[in-house]
Amino acid sequence: MRFYVLFFVLIYFHYNGETQQAVTYNDSINGDVLDKRYREDHFYFSVNYNLLNHMPKDMSQNGFSIGLSLGYIRDIPLNDNRNFGLGLGIGFTTNSINQNLKISKTNDDIMYDIIDSEDFSKNKLSAQVIELPFELRWRTSTPSEYKFWRVYAGFKLGYVVAANSKFKGGGDQVSISNLKSELNEWQYGLTLSAGYNTWNVNFYYGLNTFFDENVQINGQKNKTRLVKIGLIFYLL
Repeated sequence: MRFYVLFFVLIYFHYNGETQQAVTYNDSINGDVLDKRYREDHFYFSVNYNLLNHMPKDMSQNGFSIGLSLGYIRDIPLNDNRNFGLGLGIGFTTNSINQNLKISKTNDDIMYDIIDSEDFSKNKLSAQVIELPFELRWRTSTPSEYKFWRVYAGFKLGYVVAANSKFKGGGDQVSISNLKSELNEWQYGLTLSAGYNTWNVNFYYGLNTFFDENVQINGQKNKTRLVKIGLIFYLL
């Protein structure tokens, strides 16, 4: 539901901003008027494979861990050719991670146990995050060319708004809906997107730990970080 609400909010602000801005047209090709003050504002949608890096000993992932993101980025050109600039945006992402770390609750205490992958049929940790991407942008776009190469490198700040886990195995079913405090509330990392036209590869490397620094797994200090690899689609 949060995905759809955010989508309509982004559409409103995008088109509201477009109708209010002053546009200067000063050239044409074959009778088509060109806007030399164009911007590459984008809606974006990404599909990623989530990887946990620096996991504790004996902890592993299994199955497919997917991440979905949706948002809007405002383009800020920095040169006259408008092929180099900045991007500032807002979005929402949901991450799911399938692994062999059983999360359970005793009274008010959260417990972590690494178990054998054969002892359960489902074990998923999910988190929903509001994200603020910042990009340094280079592209081969022109006022008349809408298909171009791009390389966007940047930084992404995320705020965890919700987290939950579901476990099923060995006759036991455990569902915990309030795990936000167990994760790092603020998550941030480096990003890189590159490609041609709509299709682009996407990479994210977390710079801080995925779990809260006070979380210990099998007595080991937590160093686990989130890495995301996938595709990102930019829509004008």
